Amino acid sequence: MSLPPLTLGIEEEYQIIDPGSGELTSYVQELLDQGRWVLPDQIKPEFMQSQIEVGSHICQNIQEAREELRRLRGSIGELVDRNGLQMVAASTHPFSEWIHQEVSAGKRYTKLTKDFGDVARRLLIFGMHVHIGIDDRNALIDVMNQVHYFLPHVLALTTSSPFWHGRDTGLKSYRSIVFESLPRTGIPPTFESFGEYQRSIDVMVETGCIDEPTKIWWDVRPHPVFPTLEFRISDICTTIDEAICVTALIQAIVAKLIRLREENLSWRRYPRHLVTENKWRAVRYGIDGELIDFGKREAVPMRKLIPELLDIIDDVLDELGVREEVEYVHTILERGTSADRQLQVYRETEDLRAVIEHLVEETRAGVD
Repeated sequence: MSLPPLTLGIEEEYQIIDPGSGELTSYVQELLDQGRWVLPDQIKPEFMQSQIEVGSHICQNIQEAREELRRLRGSIGELVDRNGLQMVAASTHPFSEWIHQEVSAGKRYTKLTKDFGDVARRLLIFGMHVHIGIDDRNALIDVMNQVHYFLPHVLALTTSSPFWHGRDTGLKSYRSIVFESLPRTGIPPTFESFGEYQRSIDVMVETGCIDEPTKIWWDVRPHPVFPTLEFRISDICTTIDEAICVTALIQAIVAKLIRLREENLSWRRYPRHLVTENKWRAVRYGIDGELIDFGKREAVPMRKLIPELLDIIDDVLDELGVREEVEYVHTILERGTSADRQLQVYRETEDLRAVIEHLVEETRAGVD
């Protein structure tokens, strides 16, 4: 039986950098005013005025997704160049501080600040969201339940936030720590059906916990508007090759779980607290750490787990046309993630400005 289409979408949040100081700069409104002529309906503000978000069109395959990402990064790159600025794709800035940032205008952002105070104001973080189109809502929930196990693997491959306020945090994904200070984040609960999921959302809306479903910020969630499963676990990848690799990997994992479902099989579900333990290990160590193999009850190095993951999804790679993109994980394992490379630059230079320069260069690599 052939796989369903499993369309793709990618959202990325970029840092707006003042090249003179290397600091974040609150310049989003000017970029939006200019950018809407170039990227209508694909460019929007985020919580801080020093960040700008783009979203791809619906892509039928990974090749379309690559071209979309090149076009989007290229367009934002031209905008920042025109305004004497720079752009960076990394999930934290090495030294800019949240207390000096301006919050974007708008009712949504004002309410976030009112509801969460400094928990919201310190959200100086940047992410990447990958959408996989799944029309069958019960299949979508079934995949969401099973995919929990693989979320720490995805996070480990994308880590790009080792610094915070001028400090080496000792973590590869400090963004994850900052974001989880909000409620309704992290590994989601499991649901037996889409109906059960919808009832849980309805209860939260009716009781005033949330005013609408986008206030659910789990690491993976059904999108409140589109028929997609939205993966929010990852840091933003600094290079396009990494972003496309991870997008293809996520699509292949989803395809494998759907294939199992069609055969009346499923991936084993593990308790949320056990998956959260593995997520912490990915946050702390990235690809240099170990995750727990709960079946074997032993810790296994990520560098061994990733090839095992490729074996699991091997039978869907050619059907999806993503083999080359997925196998780029070997390059990530060899070169390190963005967090690893940032730390290496800092060890060599002891200069966080050099880290910014490195990030600017890598963000634009493969775009022009």
